[in-house]
Amino acid sequence: MSSATTAAVIPATAYMTNIAVRIARLDRCPGPQPEQSEILSTLCRVNGPLSVAAIVAALVLAAWFLLRAALNRAPSRADLIAIAVLSALMAVLVLVAVVGLFDGSRPADTATFAGYLMTTVAFGPVALYLARMEPTRWGNLILGVACLVLPVLVLRLEQIASVTGG
Repeated sequence: MSSATTAAVIPATAYMTNIAVRIARLDRCPGPQPEQSEILSTLCRVNGPLSVAAIVAALVLAAWFLLRAALNRAPSRADLIAIAVLSALMAVLVLVAVVGLFDGSRPADTATFAGYLMTTVAFGPVALYLARMEPTRWGNLILGVACLVLPVLVLRLEQIASVTGG
């Protein structure tokens, strides 16, 4: 194996290992502390099962879209519906995070968090639009790359939300 191939495989392996660790730790958010409110912070819910479901769905769809691109297939109606459903899942995740901004617990860098929220909610629909404009195998490649970027955005949202400002 060449050094260039090894250099490309190591970060991908580390990324997939990170995803597997996050899936295994669904209970990352602690329960309410005696001195805290009875209501669990909504920002803490960003790190929960909803984000894991979004990450897993995006990675499965990425594999599917990239396989179809490799087989020289254009995006089908089912592919476009799948990315629309993933976009709806991302919109729900963003909605939960926005509600969390108003319950008193804010991330240390709210502007960056808001930027990631806007990017996360807009990325799927933009990929859908571009894939419809490109009815060749490249449309599936667009969808596959978008589905690889979405888990990174969700993980970044988790990182920013886990560092809350007082």
